[in-house]
Amino acid sequence: MTSVFIQHIISIYIDIHCKYMKLKCCKNKKAKDGLKKTVDFLKAISEENRLLILCLLKKGEMCVCEIWQYLNLPQNLVSHHLKVLKDFGLIKSRRESTKIIYSLNQKNSKKFISSLSHFIK
Repeated sequence: MTSVFIQHIISIYIDIHCKYMKLKCCKNKKAKDGLKKTVDFLKAISEENRLLILCLLKKGEMCVCEIWQYLNLPQNLVSHHLKVLKDFGLIKSRRESTKIIYSLNQKNSKKFISSLSHFIK
């Protein structure tokens, strides 16, 4: 997916979500917090390389040295994308000797996908 396409999807989603929010109650703090978290989630995955990283990790655990070679990006840039995804809770890491091994955080990924599908349906 291209970045423009992803941004278009995000724009449509936000429009739908905002209409939903106004119908329910635009003053509901819980709904506003949900909107903020959903927007942050969409921002985290809107970068093409982050989506590619998630696709790679869907196949299994990988270290940054494997990921950056597959993406053909500098290691420091891949590390930045991994940090964004980890800070958001979409991936997790563990140390194995001198390497850090990354994997999908299935629980959080399912939670965000579920909340996203809740507003699109």
